[in-house]
Amino acid sequence: MSKKPKAPYKAVFISDIHLGTRSCKAEFLLKTLKRLAFDEIYLIGDIIDGWKIQRGWYWHQHHTNFLRKILKYSKNKRVVYIAGNHDEFLRNFLSHGDLNVGNVEIYDEMVYTTATGKSYLLTHGDNYDIVTRYHKQIAVLGDIGYESLLTLNRHFNWLRRHMGFGYWSLSKFVKNKVKSAVSFITQFEIVVATECQGRQLDGVVCGHIHSAANKYIENIHYLNCGDWVESCTLIAEDWNGEFHIIEYSKLMESFPALTELEDMAEEALG
Repeated sequence: MSKKPKAPYKAVFISDIHLGTRSCKAEFLLKTLKRLAFDEIYLIGDIIDGWKIQRGWYWHQHHTNFLRKILKYSKNKRVVYIAGNHDEFLRNFLSHGDLNVGNVEIYDEMVYTTATGKSYLLTHGDNYDIVTRYHKQIAVLGDIGYESLLTLNRHFNWLRRHMGFGYWSLSKFVKNKVKSAVSFITQFEIVVATECQGRQLDGVVCGHIHSAANKYIENIHYLNCGDWVESCTLIAEDWNGEFHIIEYSKLMESFPALTELEDMAEEALG
């Protein structure tokens, strides 16, 4: 049985990977990228979790493999890194302007032009979160509580795997059921959309709140990449200028699994 062809996308947008944490699902992300073809890749913040590294980090081989994959992409694709609040250490190097490390472009935020010529703000989004921007200590405490929920989620999915079930995000389910969290997400989306209206932009691609979205808020196209600690989603733009949420679990259902031998071969090639 022949495999389906890889999807031809102009660009993919990924946020909130949180390399350096146990909850990071870099392996799922690598499997997703193997099944997508694209010319540009945009990393929309919180790729490396600097907050966690300060408290005591966890680093798996998959985390290294992802960074190697990004460096490999940079040889023949455009690679852009937008700094977030968890990797805000990069902003210290941006005080005198934008930065280019090897072939990887690094920005605080930027304006992206789609295949159809529309203008979208690329920003992690923490600058539009009042708690993160003005009350960092509260944000850090909230992050510790969120990390505890993700730990529970990890054990929950270990049980699911041993019972023959696929991945399901307990933490996402809980967050969607908590009224205050839903209210916060809605407010965040409105603030970011209002910023884009003020700049006369067509839309925004962001992250930060770990809630994937592809919708319009009045006349602003609001896109959120989601994350790779619970929902495992990214945003992709096709050559018609249409944006899509790519979800790991659904992608694995659509594409036949790579054999163990193929996986080993790709890992050997980096």
